[in-house]
Amino acid sequence: MPRAVFEWSGREYDPNPKSGDWYWATGIIATALALAALLFGNILLTLLIVIAAITLALHAAKHPPTHRFMLTDRGLAIDNDLHPFENMASFSVFEYIEGGKPPMLSIKTDSWFAPQLVIPLSGVNADAVYEYLLQHVDESQHHHSLSDLVAAWLGF
Repeated sequence: MPRAVFEWSGREYDPNPKSGDWYWATGIIATALALAALLFGNILLTLLIVIAAITLALHAAKHPPTHRFMLTDRGLAIDNDLHPFENMASFSVFEYIEGGKPPMLSIKTDSWFAPQLVIPLSGVNADAVYEYLLQHVDESQHHHSLSDLVAAWLGF
């Protein structure tokens, strides 16, 4: 593993415990949608809704793992996976003035599996990380993806 210039740890997202009412509402909505799909004779959509509701409930019940981030002279390492600078298209830093959330580093990559990485910058000097990345990757304005907005709306 290359030499670490910056090293910190953080979670993918802040844990947001769901109440029993959230699970009941998810179950009721999923049941209604599945019944409607079944009434229209769409068995495949019914199965998709049931599987999606179960997956959503299981994801809501788990706690996000803590990841180790290392910014090295070759790229960004997340746990044991290295994302080289050559595969990074651009980066941006999201700063939240309200709510006390830490700044988030957004990196657009050439990867199909991880086209955008959003990493919390808690426990590290965000300005120093910004200056270091500016030497290796182009900066551009990023926006939250639709999946990020939907996840935030659902409480993830």
